[in-house]
Amino acid sequence: MLFGQFTNRDSLRDLMVVLDAHCNKSYHLGFGKNVTRSNLAKANETRNSKIFEEFAYHLIDVARRNRANDDFEIKGTVYAFDSSTIDLCLSVFWWAKFRKAKGGIKLHTLFDITTQIPAFVHITPATVNDVNAMDYLNYEQSAYYIFDRGYVDYTRLFKITQHSAFFVIRAKSNLQFNRMYSRKIDKSSGVLSDQIGKLKGFYVSKRYPNKLRRVKFRDEQTDRTFIFLTNNFDITSIQVALLYKNRWQIELFFKWIKQHLKIKSFLGTSQNAVLIQIYCALITYCLVLPLILLQKIEDLQKCRKMARFVHPDCVSASDF
Repeated sequence: MLFGQFTNRDSLRDLMVVLDAHCNKSYHLGFGKNVTRSNLAKANETRNSKIFEEFAYHLIDVARRNRANDDFEIKGTVYAFDSSTIDLCLSVFWWAKFRKAKGGIKLHTLFDITTQIPAFVHITPATVNDVNAMDYLNYEQSAYYIFDRGYVDYTRLFKITQHSAFFVIRAKSNLQFNRMYSRKIDKSSGVLSDQIGKLKGFYVSKRYPNKLRRVKFRDEQTDRTFIFLTNNFDITSIQVALLYKNRWQIELFFKWIKQHLKIKSFLGTSQNAVLIQIYCALITYCLVLPLILLQKIEDLQKCRKMARFVHPDCVSASDF
């Protein structure tokens, strides 16, 4: 299955054709004397996907330890949580009901911003609301969790505060906020307001009774205004906006795995086969990430050499 991810195979038949071309090496690769398409299809059908899930989390732990760093401006662990829908043909994947004539599953992912590794993945039918996946998260003390406004649920956000963790979330347009006092800001930085207060409304105030911080920020590049809510009162308002800006990295992660790994076309139609292929894709990502980062460093070094060759007196390494 990993070989199929690395070589971008589209079907079991396509995978077997490539393996048959290297049949003399099958024994040394641990495949036995030969591999048949029916045996592989049967294994996808009956072999428990938990085996692949546990191995994926083992590699995730190893990759996160190896990638641990303090390069991010804000010290501490920073996570972004979001979901991505994988569309499926309902007539083939009958178990993945989404709409009347459409199937799909959701990939709920907790993405570690500092290491670029997914720390937690929860796979559900596409009909499951995104906020329900927050119930499966184990919050780390003093860690930062970044959410889009689709995850505004004050009962679940208050749970983060109770675990001594921090969150940054984009507020909805119907936010009712009772300002208690304001903090000093530098409007030249794009911050329009930085306020401390509580939520209005009888039920909402019961769900989140503590104080909250509301930061209003205007992005000059996109000419858009954002309102953020956070339970952290120590970091600056610019750092609040910076945390939410880095939420976009999880979108890049979803885009990369859909473009480069096989999680949109599947080698089997059963739910177990789909789960196996998704976990194999995560295993592949953990294995190839060091190579991706190494390639980026090499490309950056080439750009520096080229720039110095063209303008040796005008370009310095700090420009990159």
